[in-house]
Amino acid sequence: MGFEVEFRNVGGEAAAIGSAGPYTLVVDRPADSGGRGLGFNGGQLLYLAIGGCVSNDLFREAHAKDIRLTTVRVVVRGNFSGEPAVSEDIAYEVEIAGNATREQLEELVSHVDAIAEIPNSVRRGTQVKLSGVRVVPG
Repeated sequence: MGFEVEFRNVGGEAAAIGSAGPYTLVVDRPADSGGRGLGFNGGQLLYLAIGGCVSNDLFREAHAKDIRLTTVRVVVRGNFSGEPAVSEDIAYEVEIAGNATREQLEELVSHVDAIAEIPNSVRRGTQVKLSGVRVVPG
C-alpha cells in the first residue's frame, strides 16, 4: 500500500496545510522562529506519527484477538539537538485498559512494540532522500 502526503503553504505564510487524501492538519513554525505558531512543527509530527501508529496498531491487534480496549493513552517523549538538529532517543509509554487480563494487555503492548510500522521505520533508519526540486515563478 503506497502513501502520499502533501504540504502547501497558505497565503505566503510559513503555515502550511498538510493533507493525506481527505485528512488535513496545520504545520507551522513557532512564533519565535518565524512562524505564527498555528500548528504542529516537524518534530511534533514525528513524535505524533510514532504515537499514532502505536495507538492504531493497539486497536487493530486487540480487535484481532477479540479484546475490546476502553483506554489507550500513548505518550511520546524526546528532544532534538545538534546542527543540523536530529532527534535524540525517543521513548514512549502506554496506558491501556480493556476486557483482558493484565498479562494479555502487557503481551498486546509488547507485540505492538515489535511490529508497529513507524517506530520500526525509525529504529531501522529508513532512508529519506530528496527526489526532485521544481522552481516556479513566484
